Amino acid sequence: MSAKPPRTLKTMTGAGGVSETYDLALDPRRSTLDTAVRVAALAEAARIDALFTADLLSFGAQGAIGSQEPLVFVSALSAVTSRIGLIATVSSTFHHPYNLARQFGTLDHVSNGRAGWNLVTSSLGEENFGPGALPSPEERYERAAETLEVVNALWDSWRPGALTRGPDGAAVLDPARVRPVDHRGRHFSVAGPLNIPPLPQGRPVQLQAGQSEAGRALGARYAEVVFTSLPTLEVAADFTRAIRAQAREFGRPGGLPLILSSLHATYGATEEEARRLVRERREAIDFERGRAQVADMLGGGVDLSELPLDAKLPESLLPDVRSVNRRRGRVDIFTAYARQGYTLRELIVAAQDTGHWAAAGTPEQLADAVEERFRAGVLDVVMLSGLADPRQHDFAVNGLLHELRRRKIVAEDYAGPTLRDNLGLPHPREAGAGRAPESPADRSPTADRSPTAGRSPTAGRLPVR
Repeated sequence: MSAKPPRTLKTMTGAGGVSETYDLALDPRRSTLDTAVRVAALAEAARIDALFTADLLSFGAQGAIGSQEPLVFVSALSAVTSRIGLIATVSSTFHHPYNLARQFGTLDHVSNGRAGWNLVTSSLGEENFGPGALPSPEERYERAAETLEVVNALWDSWRPGALTRGPDGAAVLDPARVRPVDHRGRHFSVAGPLNIPPLPQGRPVQLQAGQSEAGRALGARYAEVVFTSLPTLEVAADFTRAIRAQAREFGRPGGLPLILSSLHATYGATEEEARRLVRERREAIDFERGRAQVADMLGGGVDLSELPLDAKLPESLLPDVRSVNRRRGRVDIFTAYARQGYTLRELIVAAQDTGHWAAAGTPEQLADAVEERFRAGVLDVVMLSGLADPRQHDFAVNGLLHELRRRKIVAEDYAGPTLRDNLGLPHPREAGAGRAPESPADRSPTADRSPTAGRSPTAGRLPVR
């Protein structure tokens, strides 16, 4: 038996940017995908493991945040890339699992096994989906769990041996090995099976974004990668310890789910330059506008308009997280900051990074910070940003990534053809998340099956023409 390869840090970057998309929309000679195509080429050349697309479903004060519709966006990128993973953020609250199974299954096919789904339950956008479209976080995560059960069952509905190659080289289908899912749940009724062929990865890689108690439970049970706001090493250690303990209770293999953190890096050629850039960034903050940002970090129901900037937030202004219907993990972070004695001014500064990990320094110093989390076991995947900017690209790729590779923390090249290969993830049937129950048909190709057990009325093996 071959030895297990050493653990390495995996990498992702965002695909495209909002301002560039708006600029491109004004140019009839270009596509709004152009920036993302350029970023994808740079990221693939740097052997970054995946492109990540964020999403929100409403138009806020800042305009539309995130890329355009993520599934369409990354599907277009699949045609101009060959190795890098393609991750789309899609809400389980506003989509049906049968459509999700087909859409992400198709993305896995058109990309030859490079698809990933970042599941979110949404905290905004309900105004576009009808009254009562945004239930409580507990209800949203309950729906998300059922969505994943259905989607995974659909992806698994093509059992091993369902599609083989015949003596003449043509595909042969055994319809008895394509099984209905017959799901009847609180939110969905889905007969199945899935009507597209088995996927290159078995299932697309499953990511989940959520830091609240309900979000952690969902990630522990199903996610292969969790993406959360982990601003400090201590917070990251507590979160990792808790979610991995929950995952073990669900029978998941050790080391799952992987922990993904976004690094908000300020690079400098020298430490002094990095400090200057941080100082200039803080001096440019609109602190009056920042009041609304902090209120948003606290769940949106807090009025900070009259509080002096250098005052601490009184306990009476801090929300009970259980009463908040959106982003409870973010609320936890910022209420903790307030209880630690942060002034409103300091909270506004912290809000610029929305609770994510922020660090400044030379590429070598930032590599030290990344290595510290990696060695502590609380960082498995790091999200890098700014590749569209030549200076940021140089620091991130030729500086930080080069240094991490010199230290043997990041691999020199892709490990395989699929995103699952490159993230070092097991086959879904080995991962213990949302696994379809084994049937007699999987154990014996000649087992008797009745129509109620899911046997197709068409007997025998059919050539696919």
